[in-house]
Amino acid sequence: MKRRVCMRVQARRWRNGIALMLSLAAMAFGLLWLAWILITTLKQGTGGWSLSLFTAMTPPPNTEEGGLANAIIGSLMLAGLATAISAPLGILAGIYLAEYGRRSRLAETARFINDILLCAPSIVIGLFVYALCVAPFGHFSGWAGAIALALLQIPMIVRTTESMLKLVPDALREAAFALGAPKWKMIGATTLKASASGIITGLLLAVARIAGETAPLLFTVLSNRFFSVDLSQPIATLPVTIFQFAMSPYTRWQQLAWAGVLLITLSILGLNMLARLAFRKKTGA
Repeated sequence: MKRRVCMRVQARRWRNGIALMLSLAAMAFGLLWLAWILITTLKQGTGGWSLSLFTAMTPPPNTEEGGLANAIIGSLMLAGLATAISAPLGILAGIYLAEYGRRSRLAETARFINDILLCAPSIVIGLFVYALCVAPFGHFSGWAGAIALALLQIPMIVRTTESMLKLVPDALREAAFALGAPKWKMIGATTLKASASGIITGLLLAVARIAGETAPLLFTVLSNRFFSVDLSQPIATLPVTIFQFAMSPYTRWQQLAWAGVLLITLSILGLNMLARLAFRKKTGA
């Protein structure tokens, strides 16, 4: 009997060891490609970094000057406007699903639609906004691009807000009700305050989600070689400029494309680190 038990324990240890080795091998395989991508980006991108990258406009073909200032400003404008549109809508929808709807049919339907939008390819969103905001007016615009990016952000913000609010213990809600606070007061002063760091983390991750999107902008904003802040017209954006320059035969354009890739990579990395630090600081407190 003891021999059988020892054999079973040994077999379990072998299986556990094999599973652990396979997991470590899969992790190492993924990290290898990630490290390769980061090293290549750093190697190719640092050569194009200079002060002119942030101060000069995109250059004409076959020149040795220029930068990405107009594309950087255009991307910041669109990301800021998209976040200004999506943040209130996403947070309010998340509050409804977590605090008011709960298990109602409307809430379940909203969650189902939100899950579909969360998994929808960005090019589908771009085509939808093109048919809605570009084709009827006959021209591309920054407003259409901001709407497309906002539609990509909203599902993530809704999911994050609902998840963070659900983590708040019901005892806090009951305590607020016992003190005579109405529901809207309880949400604003208790649940939102308790989950603020998680919601902010979701907002930062949503901004990182749209930072490198190219397909929706190709169908909505297109591009502009010149500096422009007129959202009713095409404007330059960093992802589209990288796409165009990377496909070109000109050395300077390719160099600027790699510099732009490095800039986006560092920006997304910074946003993710900021989100994790904010959430860790709150949970640690």
